[in-house]
Amino acid sequence: MSGKITGGGNESAGDTHRVTHQNNYGLYFQDNFRFSRRLTLNYGLRWDYFGVIHEEHDRFSVFDPVGAGSLVQVGSPGLPGLYPKDFTNFSPRAGFAYDLTGKGKTVLRAGAGIYYDAFSQDFFLGQAPYNCSFCPGPAYNAIGPSQILISHLPTLPSAPPEVIQSGVPIFSNFGPDNEVFSVDQRLRTPYVYEYNLNVQQELSGPMALQVGYVGSAGRKLFRYVDINQVNPATGAIPYPNFSYVNQFQSSASSNYNSLQVVLTMRSWHGLTSSVNYTWSHSIDNASDGLDFVPQASQPDNSYRPDLEKGPSNFALRNRLSWNYHYEVPRLGHSTPKLTKGWSLDGVLTLASGAPFDPTYYFEGDFNGSGEGFGRLDLVGNPYAGTSMPWNILNLQAFQVPCTWNAGTGACDPGTKHFGNIGRNAFTGPHYRDFDFSIAKSTPLGERVTMQLRADFFNIFNHPNFSNPELPCYCADPLEGSLPDANGHPTGINGLYPITATPDVGSGNPFLGGGGPRDIQLAVRFSF
Repeated sequence: MSGKITGGGNESAGDTHRVTHQNNYGLYFQDNFRFSRRLTLNYGLRWDYFGVIHEEHDRFSVFDPVGAGSLVQVGSPGLPGLYPKDFTNFSPRAGFAYDLTGKGKTVLRAGAGIYYDAFSQDFFLGQAPYNCSFCPGPAYNAIGPSQILISHLPTLPSAPPEVIQSGVPIFSNFGPDNEVFSVDQRLRTPYVYEYNLNVQQELSGPMALQVGYVGSAGRKLFRYVDINQVNPATGAIPYPNFSYVNQFQSSASSNYNSLQVVLTMRSWHGLTSSVNYTWSHSIDNASDGLDFVPQASQPDNSYRPDLEKGPSNFALRNRLSWNYHYEVPRLGHSTPKLTKGWSLDGVLTLASGAPFDPTYYFEGDFNGSGEGFGRLDLVGNPYAGTSMPWNILNLQAFQVPCTWNAGTGACDPGTKHFGNIGRNAFTGPHYRDFDFSIAKSTPLGERVTMQLRADFFNIFNHPNFSNPELPCYCADPLEGSLPDANGHPTGINGLYPITATPDVGSGNPFLGGGGPRDIQLAVRFSF
């Protein structure tokens, strides 16, 4: 068998079996004190130690950035663990509840505390960064026992063509790779300050209204940066013996502020209902320790991660939900098998869209970072001629971040720069959904009840569209093509369409909702 080799690729070889463990310990003290009939205090202190994740054969390694840089195996002199132990995780918390009137109808509550986050082993064993062909974590760097070796397809000559021959391996000369995933030796336990203040007022009958402020501030949050990114000023990399050197850090931060309103009604003439509204603003400079979408963790410019400050990937500015359950009164005194046991249920959800980045995705290295993906330049009105939500952006308002030369099919020398669009600068389509059900429960003797029900999901068949990053986890206006002669993405008639519904993406925040009307009929027996 023979054939011409086209394209490129790589193959990895080796034993990926790893045995890891971690021991965690926690101590806490908590107490409630009723200061008076109207005032109750609660307070406490917690201490947590999250043990350093260990591999039983010391197959972890880190990158030492001193000098030209080198890999150091855990267990070597001066490196007893993958990252330093952190014994400073003390988290006090306190709160109170105060009856403002003494009649039990108006209650003021407040609380604040510090909360630490445990270390997920995924961050050290399951990374899948976009820039590396194979660097999933510090357990798989090219050092120590059980190395993972890699072979790349050779550069193919233009003539004569390389051929695939029977019995001759395509990949050969396996060796250590120069792509690295490391852990910052200043890593600390992430924590968040949480604080809230709310007042709850009993209204007439079984109704209650609660209005509150809820906020948080995350510090030392996980992210990673490429400490070997191309220097935009010199075009060189700090460690020429390596390509990508992704370093896992606890250097990100976040802030969240919200107004939350809840109106509840309990068992009023058979009706139980709750209306919840949240206005919130979530800001961070990394929304995850892993890059499930580009720049959720790794910054566009690793030299300036501070420029990543923007709306969180999961931020929803407005969200309203209403749910109810209504026990229908008996419809008549005859034929109780038909007139009794009816109920109605419904859930209404209205929400703003989630933010997204227009990002090129390996069509070229337009910003000169060497990463292959990055944000674009905004040069015009992004909404001119659009029709939300199916055509969400005017692509003539965007350019690749360089002076594009269509004749050479490349950027003009010296023009590459990082795109001027801020992280998560645009917002995807809103979400509207109403689910309705009707049920009839009928006792069959003393111990068995039969329920017939019909559920209508998205009963009004409202068209919901996905965030542009779903289902492919990247909002790429170039969509695999080079830009036009002026550096603009082309799209369809110069517009960027959305073709997916939110029920198709595992990153969908609405738990599978968003599809077309769906009717479900069911019979249930309880005994």
